[in-house]
Amino acid sequence: MAALCCCPTTIIVSGKVSSRIKTADPLPRINPFKNQKRLITERRNLIVKSIIEDREAIDVKNDSFKAEEELTEDKVEDTDRLMSRGINAAIVLAAGTVAVTKLLTIDHDYWQGWTLYEILRYAPEHNWFAYEQILKTNPVLAKMAISGIVYSLGDWIAQCYEGKPLFEFDRTRVLRSGLVGFTLHGSLSHYYYQFCEALFPFQEWWVVPAKVAFDQTVWSAIWNSIYFTVLGLLRFQSPADIFSEIKTTFLPMLTAGWKLWPLAHLVTYGVIPVDQRLLWVDCIELIWVTILSTYSNEKAEAQASEETNSSSHSSED
Repeated sequence: MAALCCCPTTIIVSGKVSSRIKTADPLPRINPFKNQKRLITERRNLIVKSIIEDREAIDVKNDSFKAEEELTEDKVEDTDRLMSRGINAAIVLAAGTVAVTKLLTIDHDYWQGWTLYEILRYAPEHNWFAYEQILKTNPVLAKMAISGIVYSLGDWIAQCYEGKPLFEFDRTRVLRSGLVGFTLHGSLSHYYYQFCEALFPFQEWWVVPAKVAFDQTVWSAIWNSIYFTVLGLLRFQSPADIFSEIKTTFLPMLTAGWKLWPLAHLVTYGVIPVDQRLLWVDCIELIWVTILSTYSNEKAEAQASEETNSSSHSSED
């Protein structure tokens, strides 16, 4: 009995496995390549989305920056326009004040006991006497000053005629025209009228029409060419552009003068004395300089626009 109790027990396990264990589902197999591909796709989508969001943010910032820049430029332009208008108004008011003061105070040394009516009554007559005295002492300088003033006023009138507001004129353009009138027209006209008298030293009836014809052919052609040449040089145009402008405007300006000057010059050569002719001519020049300045600047602006268009086309090509 004792031997039987101490004997090890032998357990026989059947070789057959239960059906429950055999029919259980196997664990899913993981494909590492498929997961890696999916991760790469997700990362790519995230990167593309981030880039798109960044671009949209940059576009918004650029749009806002451009809007602010345009607003700033508009403010700067408005400020510059106001400053320019103020400077022009100050120049006009200062020049007008000086001119009126000089004209009205011609007799200030004799004002003692005068009434305002007497001052205004004698001012025109005494200013005329002063002008005649200057013509005797320094005729060329007096005529240069008159032509400079007239050509400046004529260009200002031309700019207003072109549509610019009264105090938004181009100061450089007015200065150029006035400089041409002062340096060339006054002095050349002084000697031209003396030359014309020496060229036709007769007292016949046909002398006045002959002077008018000579003035409106030879002298007009010479002066118009000088005017456009000097203005072109002051605008730093090339000789080819200046020649093209003269060629384009020569006949139109000459024929335009025939509509204005022949009648005026019948008075110039038939009534006005030689020394005082330029003053009369300069009064008519206010109309003529307006025409000259308008023609000249229209051609200059047209050439500038053509050069701009050609340069833009060449840059695009």
